Amino acid sequence: MNGTVHWQERVGNQRDWVWRGWQTRYTYIRHTQNHYKATPLILLHGFGASIGHWRHNLEVLGEQHTVYALDMLGFGASEKAAVNYSIQLWVEQVYDFWKTFIRQPVILIGNSIGSLIALAVATAHPEMIQGVVMMSLPDPSLEQEAIPALLRPVVNTIKNIVASPLLLKPLFYLIRRPSFLRRWAAIAYANPEAITDELIEILAGPPQDRGSARAFTALFKATITANFGFSVKSVLPTLTIPMLLIWGQNDRFVPPALAHEFAQYNPNLKLLHLENVGHCPHDECPETVNQAILNWIISISNT
Repeated sequence: MNGTVHWQERVGNQRDWVWRGWQTRYTYIRHTQNHYKATPLILLHGFGASIGHWRHNLEVLGEQHTVYALDMLGFGASEKAAVNYSIQLWVEQVYDFWKTFIRQPVILIGNSIGSLIALAVATAHPEMIQGVVMMSLPDPSLEQEAIPALLRPVVNTIKNIVASPLLLKPLFYLIRRPSFLRRWAAIAYANPEAITDELIEILAGPPQDRGSARAFTALFKATITANFGFSVKSVLPTLTIPMLLIWGQNDRFVPPALAHEFAQYNPNLKLLHLENVGHCPHDECPETVNQAILNWIISISNT
């Protein structure tokens, strides 16, 4: 059935929410039976993705939980604001959304940078978190550590040159083309069958929005100039909440070897490896990921 129903009809009830004067998009599926007992879930997408990236997950998870998904500011159908993007900015967006619409403990589920945001939210606002599910978790601090101290000023200078709008805007008009996005997906995904026309439509739509080139420039600059600075290995040992870390063994963007390293930092972190899966497990093997998340939620509810 999913093959014949447009993805917009499979992601719940989309709404716009004005946050700090910016238009943002969210969606929800409200579980009607015993929803007061089930922990709400908030889904946070990765870099360049959006609510649509959860089209294989929302309805299934929504059968047992009230589920929300956000388009982070600068992505998806949310406004392409001219701001200095950072993990902290998105943490504040998630927290304010929670205060406005939920106000009870939730489980955050994130992919890639979305998992980084989820971890940062759990650190900054523990009162709102019952648990965190992270997929393909990056650690921006590791890059800086890998660069010798004497070379860091040189590297940072090169990064600032690369982040110049004079270079990034022409690059943006190239990479937003569906043909380029399909090649990018071929690197991100281990399963070619998961790279569908629907996926490319989801990825290619938001970059056509007004202000998207400006937002891309700001986002890219924030990424490579360490505005996303956040140390996973420093934060993980401090958390006492249940955590599930899901990692595709064929992830070419974030080394799967990090999963074992992260698991050593906290006994509350459960690790799930998926064979023949890349950077986006929830989209490449949604049946497995959905069931794993639901089973894990049951396990932490019974402890």
